[in-house]
Amino acid sequence: MIDHDIQGRPAAELSDKELERQGTQAHATRNWVFLHGSAEQFARHTTRMLELEREYLRRFPKRTWQGSGGVAQDREATADAWRETVLGIIEQLTALLERPSPQPADASAATDPAQAFLQRIADAGGRMHKLEAHQAAREAGLERAAVADLYKADPPLLTTDGHDRVLTDAGRALLAQDTT
Repeated sequence: MIDHDIQGRPAAELSDKELERQGTQAHATRNWVFLHGSAEQFARHTTRMLELEREYLRRFPKRTWQGSGGVAQDREATADAWRETVLGIIEQLTALLERPSPQPADASAATDPAQAFLQRIADAGGRMHKLEAHQAAREAGLERAAVADLYKADPPLLTTDGHDRVLTDAGRALLAQDTT
């Protein structure tokens, strides 16, 4: 059963305008989900995007490459094109599943993910865009709650400045203390 709070309304229930808007939004956010989302978010996004595309194709078959546009089609060639497309998607998804988890760059990262994360920000000049910081935390193996704890520490080890995440003086001191 689909959880509509997570997936949204079934595509078949959307108006034409809503379907087009949600399809456009799904494609616009695809790159972010691929680069920064979790495996669960990527799977959910893929499922929803395919549902929206199927419904769009059902309603507007002549607006896509699959539609004939009034020109007679070679049904066998169309079926072959679909087959190649689906096999390509399966191959891409399989490759994503087979990729090994990123390994920490050094031994200290394996023992203290928070320190490894803070060091990555320090190495970037003490400031990192929020999306890059999110990725760095994941690569260091730092859970979201642990990242939040860095902001809530007394004194804070990390702070925000617009879209950037900034290492505080206390964060720098902690890193300096651990290297001595």
